[in-house]
Amino acid sequence: MLKILLKKQMMEIFRAYFYDAKKNKARSKTVTVLYMVLFVFLIAGVLGGMFTLLSVMLCKPMAAVEMDWLYFALMGLIAVLFGAFGSVFNTYSGLYLAKDNDLLLSMPIPVSALMASRLLSVYLMGLLYSGIVTLPAVIVYWATVGAALPAVLGGLLLVLLVSVFVMTLSCALGWVVAKISLKLKHKSFITVIVSLAFIGGYYFLYFKAQTLIQELLANVEVYGANIKNAAYPIYLFGSVGVGDFRACIIISVFVAVLFGLLWALISHSFLKIATSAGKTERKVYRETTARQKSVSRALLGREMAHFIASPNYMLNCGLGILMLPLCGIALLWKGGAFLSVLDMMFDNLAGSVPLLLCVAMCGLSSMNNMTAPSVSLEGKSLWLAQSLPVRPWQVLRAKLSVQLILTEIPALLCLFCAVLVYPFSILELLAMVLQVLSYVWLSAMFGLFLGLKLPNLTWTNEITPIKQSASVMLAMLGGFIYTALLFAGFLVLPGWKLGFLGYMGCFVGANLILCAGLYLWLKKRGCTRFAAL
Repeated sequence: MLKILLKKQMMEIFRAYFYDAKKNKARSKTVTVLYMVLFVFLIAGVLGGMFTLLSVMLCKPMAAVEMDWLYFALMGLIAVLFGAFGSVFNTYSGLYLAKDNDLLLSMPIPVSALMASRLLSVYLMGLLYSGIVTLPAVIVYWATVGAALPAVLGGLLLVLLVSVFVMTLSCALGWVVAKISLKLKHKSFITVIVSLAFIGGYYFLYFKAQTLIQELLANVEVYGANIKNAAYPIYLFGSVGVGDFRACIIISVFVAVLFGLLWALISHSFLKIATSAGKTERKVYRETTARQKSVSRALLGREMAHFIASPNYMLNCGLGILMLPLCGIALLWKGGAFLSVLDMMFDNLAGSVPLLLCVAMCGLSSMNNMTAPSVSLEGKSLWLAQSLPVRPWQVLRAKLSVQLILTEIPALLCLFCAVLVYPFSILELLAMVLQVLSYVWLSAMFGLFLGLKLPNLTWTNEITPIKQSASVMLAMLGGFIYTALLFAGFLVLPGWKLGFLGYMGCFVGANLILCAGLYLWLKKRGCTRFAAL
């Protein structure tokens, strides 16, 4: 029974490798093997290679000053962090709030067997993520320092203890996430905030990693002594990899006790969480007066509600909403000194700083492309929009309005911040405003044009039209080419001879002409095409 349940759990985790949801059929054995080879390459080759290089960088200098335990402590903590993050959401969805809970619990299957199979799947995924850090660390240590029997046994025990601790931590965090998710409202916003926080933290660590490693290696003995005095459990944890018998016993007992507590907690709360349908809010009816909305306002509200209800839609097609104000805040914080440096760098090219600001704001505005997938996101429910007593143009105009509103306001805020830190002339400021706003209109109309020309209405997962559709890719490529041309035409090609105002006038004029052409197409042929989809 346990073997069958575990196989089911692993098949669910790697379901995409065996089953094509779009075509609603199983993949061929060749395609499945290729997917598996690609997965192994990414996990073992790319990620494993990255942590192997990190181990090579740290091992020899630390071993030379007898800080072997600090090396294992550092790599072990990275493994715990990486393993817990990699498996916590699988724990949340697979252990507690799986979609087949009701079905399996209705069968004559012992709850303990169901819990054990899911715990084993969590353990295997945690071992996968933590092992690509700990295994290279242990092997590099054996190859660099030596493979004495205590080091070999300690290294293998460290891999095992880290994987069990990762499972325990993942289950605990998954339990917290599951409990919170049953009570949360506005889950889409929480998902977006957490995702953005993770992305920000990742890039912060990425850019700081080299500096942190150099600082650690330069003062490894000082840091080692401080950690040993202030955080003795970390010293014991790292000493397991070296083969210290006392540390191995203490850490093994500690991990075993934590796992025992975890099993008791899960046994007590598993059925309650697994069978919970979430918090149902009781509402008392109060008579209110319904406010009538215009057709345009109602359609705009419909499109806005669709946007804010989908974390995938917001994260992939609306990052400019966040990045433009952040750019403005960065200008207020360090913009004065930064723009002065740019002024000195391009002293011979008048108007280069306003041009670079225009390029930056147009590039950040390109991160908003809600219109490109908006038609495809209607999917099989497209008939609802087509059957409403409204004209097709009113529906398309609402899709345009979402991108225009959510891009123009942040862009104007960024422009306002730029005005506060740089002495633009009135004509330069006017040219910048016209360029940025006309580009926002152009990109919104171009995205909707592509969405109508290249719709995908047969998707089974909304991530397909959002990330994998031709319309989105072409819209992003078009935005990149436009901003590159705007930059290169002035600073590389002889566009600077026209002066900033003349050069911006050419682009604004081209934007308006293209907008007019796209507007006429959308009003006539676009509406006809939308009605016929």
